[in-house]
Amino acid sequence: MNETKESHPFLEGLSSHRGAPPTAIVIFGASGDLTARKLMPALYNLGVDNLLPADFSFIGYGRREMTNDEFRHSMKEAVEKFSRRPLDEKLWENLSKGIRFQVGGYDDAESFARLGETIESLEEQVGGEIQTLFYISTPPSAFASILNNLGMSGLAKRNIGSRRSSKVVIEKPFGRNLESARKLNKVIASHFDESQVFRIDHYLGKETVQSLLVQRFANSIFEPIWNRRYVECIQITVSESIGVGSRAGYYDQSGALRDMIQNHVMQLLALTAMEPPVSLDPESIRDEKVKVLKAIQPLRVDGEESEVVRGRYVEGLVEGEKAVGYLEEESVPPASTTETFVALRLSINNWRWKGVPFYLRSGKRMARRASEIAIQFKLPPGILFSEKEKFDVGPNVMVLRIQPDEGLTLTLNSKVPGLETRTQPVKMNFGYATTFGSNTPEAYERLILDAMVGDGTLFIRGDETEASWKLFTPLLDYWAEDSNHPKSYLAGSWGPVEADALLHRENHEWRVAGSG
Repeated sequence: MNETKESHPFLEGLSSHRGAPPTAIVIFGASGDLTARKLMPALYNLGVDNLLPADFSFIGYGRREMTNDEFRHSMKEAVEKFSRRPLDEKLWENLSKGIRFQVGGYDDAESFARLGETIESLEEQVGGEIQTLFYISTPPSAFASILNNLGMSGLAKRNIGSRRSSKVVIEKPFGRNLESARKLNKVIASHFDESQVFRIDHYLGKETVQSLLVQRFANSIFEPIWNRRYVECIQITVSESIGVGSRAGYYDQSGALRDMIQNHVMQLLALTAMEPPVSLDPESIRDEKVKVLKAIQPLRVDGEESEVVRGRYVEGLVEGEKAVGYLEEESVPPASTTETFVALRLSINNWRWKGVPFYLRSGKRMARRASEIAIQFKLPPGILFSEKEKFDVGPNVMVLRIQPDEGLTLTLNSKVPGLETRTQPVKMNFGYATTFGSNTPEAYERLILDAMVGDGTLFIRGDETEASWKLFTPLLDYWAEDSNHPKSYLAGSWGPVEADALLHRENHEWRVAGSG
């Protein structure tokens, strides 16, 4: 065994973890921004933590001509610039031995045949079968070509039926509407079994999102009141202070609904609202997510009872700096009707949530960067503390902070010290950084590791994507026919005033996201 290790250019000294077999990860679009900023640093940090299999290699695949040494150098620069930990030269020396680059087209059968030969040569060096993890990090227009060529070349079925069978990781977006999502799922299903497929949403790799199931189901004080009898409303906010920047070309074809709401925000809703799974195995959890997505009622999209507000930022101040409006951003068409903000009111028609509004919002150029889930509980009966001038009594609110300050806040009512009885809301605060340290793993580290060991818990199943698109496709169709432009809001604000009115109808108001 030692002779085999010395004879091949893989990592030395890194142990297998959670049953990860010898693995070659192939990243399509490896010269892109995601690989440099997230994927390569994630792989490096898995190596630091001794979580990569000892027989591990990384094949970058792209259309740009590049030598192995040039690719290794670019990956080293990526680690130096974007890793949460400093570069360790000795570890990098071991890791880089297994890094190589292959030039090829995404619709070129010969390139995929050569890729197959490369993988076979790696198996010869290892002395046995290796698992191949194909990571599709390309524009969506290339998804079908890559998937079809993986299938026709036989790479999709490598070692099928064994624990070292091929797997494929697919970055979002998973379609642009229900029809395109179904077509993409059909292409995937024609070449891969669903157990081989890992549709990735990096939000599900965040510590607080993973902790949501623990908070709900491992603490008996919460689950008994996590329902319509005690919850007044639930708010989910994913706000960004930045504008579209260099992504204007992509973003104008997408908009806030496709870019954030349909995927990230709906995943947060599903985990918040789902029923307890029968176990922690991936399929049990994903079954419950699909059930709750299917229970969401169709949106009212027009008229005074509309449950949707779309907005677009105009010139304003963000953190004291002038910010141009969306239509003034570079590469944005002057006649664009794309939204940069969406607010929704959703209703879940099941026993647990009937009558409880779920308010969702996401936008760019908002007052601050914040992602959170806020569960607002009902006020106690106004019997003992009903004198407003004397008693400041607010609702109990549980806030799960996803970013930037990961943690949990619980708002309670307390007596103010003094000789008379006065009350005031106070906050109990738990922060990941203060309790566990600030150097927590990045989302992609957890997700890549889970994909390598075949754990699909934090990935999205095909029927999940279709359930979400089924809800939002009628809204997208309505917008496509609607001549009205999105409502304006100042850059640096919390969105258009119409989003506030959406909540005022039921005597609710948006909480200030990111305020704890």
